[in-house]
Amino acid sequence: MLSKRDFVTLAIAGGASAATGIASRTGSSQILVFVIGAVALAGLASLIGEATDHLGRYLSPAATGIVQSAVGNLPELCVCIFALRAGLIEVVQASLIGSILGNSLLVLGIAFIAGSARHKVLVFDAAGPRMIAALLLLAVSALMLPTLASVMHLPAGAHEDKLALVCAGVLLLVFLVSVKVMLGGSERTVPAEAHGQQEGGWPLWLALAILALAGVAALFVSDWFVEALNPAIETLGISQAFAGLVIVAIVGNAVENVVGIQFALRNKAELAISVILNSSLQVALALIPVLVFVSYAMGGTPFTLVVPPMLAVALMLSAIIGVVVTADGRADMADGAALVGLYVIIAAIFWWG
Repeated sequence: MLSKRDFVTLAIAGGASAATGIASRTGSSQILVFVIGAVALAGLASLIGEATDHLGRYLSPAATGIVQSAVGNLPELCVCIFALRAGLIEVVQASLIGSILGNSLLVLGIAFIAGSARHKVLVFDAAGPRMIAALLLLAVSALMLPTLASVMHLPAGAHEDKLALVCAGVLLLVFLVSVKVMLGGSERTVPAEAHGQQEGGWPLWLALAILALAGVAALFVSDWFVEALNPAIETLGISQAFAGLVIVAIVGNAVENVVGIQFALRNKAELAISVILNSSLQVALALIPVLVFVSYAMGGTPFTLVVPPMLAVALMLSAIIGVVVTADGRADMADGAALVGLYVIIAAIFWWG
């Protein structure tokens, strides 16, 4: 049943979610709603990840990976949908790219630092992580092409709406093919040890119930969080780009990948890299194209894949680095420090917008 750690996570997620709703509906400071909402979303992301992992005890590793692809980014998906409805396109673009940067640079860098501090050099079989990193590089390339077409003033740049739909369709098709590959067994699949291996696992009914409750709570909290987002940005004096790139991205996505850091601490670098980079891959192949189609279904301003050039450059750098750091099957503290340092530099660039 529930461990002490599970109770703490449940208490934080449930308490912060309730507090966010109360603060939002009683006219409290928007800064307070923003902060409590961020804590609630982080807690819900962690809870959804934990429930999905326990659900893996009743599924095959491949099926567990697919379920995680479907629901693992649910809090971030909810935030992005409400932000699109509010017209905060820049926040959505930055948060999605920030999720990829946060995982590929910040979380992976911390994992290398933590693991190397305990085990000196992390040694791993590079085949699986390198294949995930290579697929991420290909997905990111597809995301960058609309931006390049716009910046270079190509004829396609005048049709960014239609181009976004084409790219989103291709990415979803690649995602479906990757799901088929996962079900068939492949080196690209996140190793089975990463799923459903906890002692004292939850009963099936409990895992499903918590997953459902956390999903419903994420819908409400996301709405309240987005309502407070713009006033909080103005009060804090930060840009929409920084809020999306760092705050929203970390709140909605990176927290759940603490498991990757835990694997690194246990000297299981292959698992750590696979879990962390696979989360970035899910954002690129599934979450972003889904939001493109959702924006058209909602009406209003469409969500295209034309982003500020600096965001596009940062995105490509993170994907390239993912391939580089997995190439030789070794990682140490210097690698981790370089990844975290690059993330801090990128975040600093967008502090002013």
